[in-house]
Amino acid sequence: MKEIRKNFSIIGFSYLAMGITAIVVQLLIAMFIFNINPTLLSNMDFTTAISAICQYAVPLPILYLLLKKIKTTDIEKRKLTLKQFLICLSITFALMYVGNIIGIGITDLIGIIKQNQVINPIKNLITNSNLWINLIIISIIAPIFEELFFRKFLIDKTLKYGARISVFLSALMFALFHGNLSQFFYAFLLGGFFAVVYIKTGNIIYPIILHMAANLSGSVVGVIMQGLIDAMGQTVIGGVITLIYLGVLFILVIAGLWYIIRSYGKVKELKNNIENPLKTSLLNVGMILFIGFFIIEIVYSIMI
Repeated sequence: MKEIRKNFSIIGFSYLAMGITAIVVQLLIAMFIFNINPTLLSNMDFTTAISAICQYAVPLPILYLLLKKIKTTDIEKRKLTLKQFLICLSITFALMYVGNIIGIGITDLIGIIKQNQVINPIKNLITNSNLWINLIIISIIAPIFEELFFRKFLIDKTLKYGARISVFLSALMFALFHGNLSQFFYAFLLGGFFAVVYIKTGNIIYPIILHMAANLSGSVVGVIMQGLIDAMGQTVIGGVITLIYLGVLFILVIAGLWYIIRSYGKVKELKNNIENPLKTSLLNVGMILFIGFFIIEIVYSIMI
């Protein structure tokens, strides 16, 4: 049990190191750019690209090397049929919208209590960034790296301790890593579901595609549709486009909720292979520091 707790602590330290590295490198680059051409820092597209490099490309080899000492579990590969993939897609949209509603509700409540609106950083990013930046970074690059970090690397190292605790850690650490309350809830739900998909298929491509679809919907498709609707105003064409768009989303979400309810028993079948899994996986130095660091970051994002 001591060795297992040590491995979880190493995992916590590794992901904490990844997060801190991303922040430190980003600050150093920002300081360097400020001394050369400070006006570049007011360009949202430029800062988004730099942030992506710091958050994903730079920490990748560091995380890989830190986790290398923990034994990896090979997962049997299985293919999804088209029907199974479409079911997964509908569940993705259902969880995304349910989580988003929870996040909006809680942040709005906090905003009322502190009499100041809680900033949603991803909403500001999507609104103020170029559509191509949203497509390349939010819809393509981010899903690839985040699925490698929080599904491929993390689950491969923790699955031997049980699928249930592996899914929970994947969801929790993924949600905390976003560093804000607005994204926490849907990131937790989607992270857990993507973890289940990866464990069931052994193929990281499926979670990556589902993640891309979710991000694409919010950062690109939603923006384009809103622009079309605004441009056409109260015209018949605008109304038809709005109804079709909302209708497709409604069908996906309702179908996803139905499949979630139907599949709940299968999720309950996920087992743990260690005693006191939550205590063993979370109550160690590495994990406590990781969770504490990102909770502080979330609280800070609420207070500003």
